[in-house]
Amino acid sequence: PLYKSIPFFMSSYRYGIFLDNTYKTEFKFGTESRDYYSFEAPGGEMIYYFIFGKDYKEIMKQYVDLTGKPIMPPKWALGFAQCRGLLTSEKLSYEIAEGYRKRGIPCDVIYQDIGWTQYLQDFEWRKGNYENPKKMLVDLKDMGFKVVVSQDPVISQANKRQWEEADRLGYLVKDSTDGKSYDMPWPWGGNCGVVDFTLPAVADWWGTYQQKPIDDGIAGFWTDMGEPAWSNEEQTERLVMKHHLGMHDEIHNVYGLTWDKVVKEQFEKRNPDRRVFQMTRAAFAGLQRYTFGWTGDCGNGDDVTQGWGQMANQIPVLLSAGLGIIPFTTCDITGYCGDIEDYPAMAELYTRWIQMGAFNPLSRIHHEGNVAVEPWLFGEESEKNAKTAIELKYRLLPYIYTYAREAHETGLPLMRPMFLEYPADMETFSTDAQFMFGSELLVAPVVKKGARNKNVYLPEGTWIDYNNKHTAYSGEQWMTVDAPLNTIPMFVKQGSIIPQMPVMNYTDEKLVYPVTFEIFPAAAGSETTFSLYEDAGTDLGYLRGEFMRTPITCQTTDKGYTLKVGTRTGEKYSLPGQRNLMFCIYTEQMPKTALLDGQKIKKTNVGKLEENRETEFTITAWCPDKKQETCLLRLPDDGKEHIIEFIY
Repeated sequence: PLYKSIPFFMSSYRYGIFLDNTYKTEFKFGTESRDYYSFEAPGGEMIYYFIFGKDYKEIMKQYVDLTGKPIMPPKWALGFAQCRGLLTSEKLSYEIAEGYRKRGIPCDVIYQDIGWTQYLQDFEWRKGNYENPKKMLVDLKDMGFKVVVSQDPVISQANKRQWEEADRLGYLVKDSTDGKSYDMPWPWGGNCGVVDFTLPAVADWWGTYQQKPIDDGIAGFWTDMGEPAWSNEEQTERLVMKHHLGMHDEIHNVYGLTWDKVVKEQFEKRNPDRRVFQMTRAAFAGLQRYTFGWTGDCGNGDDVTQGWGQMANQIPVLLSAGLGIIPFTTCDITGYCGDIEDYPAMAELYTRWIQMGAFNPLSRIHHEGNVAVEPWLFGEESEKNAKTAIELKYRLLPYIYTYAREAHETGLPLMRPMFLEYPADMETFSTDAQFMFGSELLVAPVVKKGARNKNVYLPEGTWIDYNNKHTAYSGEQWMTVDAPLNTIPMFVKQGSIIPQMPVMNYTDEKLVYPVTFEIFPAAAGSETTFSLYEDAGTDLGYLRGEFMRTPITCQTTDKGYTLKVGTRTGEKYSLPGQRNLMFCIYTEQMPKTALLDGQKIKKTNVGKLEENRETEFTITAWCPDKKQETCLLRLPDDGKEHIIEFIY
């Protein structure tokens, strides 16, 4: 009955178990005995891997060595996306796109849900809904939008030409009782044949069909209903389905993975050197090699305004997904389920959904049917708060993209349960309502109705309120923090560097821009580091070493701060233009002098420092801002090593 079956778990005794079996497995933790647990499968071979590691990260790395490295999404996929169940028309796509741009709310992706096609799954635009889909895709691209369309793993019998073709070629799953193509009742489109992706010959056939909308200009797919839908343990009659590689009881859990493999490999075969975007609902262990994920229907269908518990539950679901190596994932922001009849009554819950969803690696706003959930529909205050949360994500994109690279290399997710970073702190085991975002940021979204504060656990170290940048708290304590409706409780660990970019309408609106490094200095005698990762963002160069890193180090001394901009590494990728690096050091004690490579730097004011920072690349200057308790620096990025000393 699961969307995704990943038979892998980790123990606090520093090991992991991966059961490599595709049948319906059962894990019994404490239900049979207090002394042991067990796992079992009704068929297949009993192959499992015992993975020992010094901590959870090491165990996960070994699991990735077994099951494959995650692919990196195109950079635009890390922005915000908008969808709804009946977003299946040219007219509505234009309206939503114009709504975002008119209001200056950042957004990168517009989805087209099931129903964009004439038939399942012919990949032809539905007549009457789309007058000129190629022009629509060009127009939306000019506005900075990528379009992602759904695909289902079935051929509708109403789609006579394609169904007869698939039936004749033997590309549909068979009914073992009569040897014919299995007749699957489907939620949409009437009875269908289920495509047998375990048959090698199907790949090129499917790839030819899915290439049609790619050639028209779409940017990617979301593979939906790949369980395949309704085929679960309640419908045991479905077990008569016979795939090329086995009966359905063996294939069910891995069916979505076989489909995702075909989608990805056919995409790359026909679109060389282009990153695939594929977000999937159904999958098995190892999906990270082919696809990204979302958690599926997750709201309160009985009363959408009472979906607080469902929203809260998405945090542990997303964190668990990350531990199972789905580092790039999202929930359906708003919960997907239920009619919204009173938008003002939904405004608070909507705001908190957006705030939590801004920290999903892939952030998609989505609701069922024709229920509109664009930010401007919930009132002026809600729109403003939603925009603030979305803009925060866009500012953090350099930080997010650096951790996307780490996810590719190690499997470590961007959203991390607290115990992944603090495995020795037993208090972190029960912190399901907060998480680490990368290693430096702690995020604690509000998930309770009417709440204007939040109970947060701070682990070891000193933590700074990221919303005001100056209030510091000692770690290893629970505390209650203020959380008005316009605020996401966030903390940054002392001794952190957070790279940021200017807010844009979409991720690649500007190919080159100033990068700002927020520096929260370590204690005296210590240093903090961050290595900014950058690449072209849409091609496969990241697999060929075509990327660069800019290492930044800030050492705290008795005399002030020594900032080192390391030599840029990476010869195969270069920036598409000139830029400035901006630094903001949060400090109560203001330096009196600044030196660049031993030479005194010109002191200026904040206004002058910011002036023409996107067009003028010859100015090096600094500014002590006593009012904001910040020390600011502007430095042209020449890729070379520089030492900057700030002296009290």
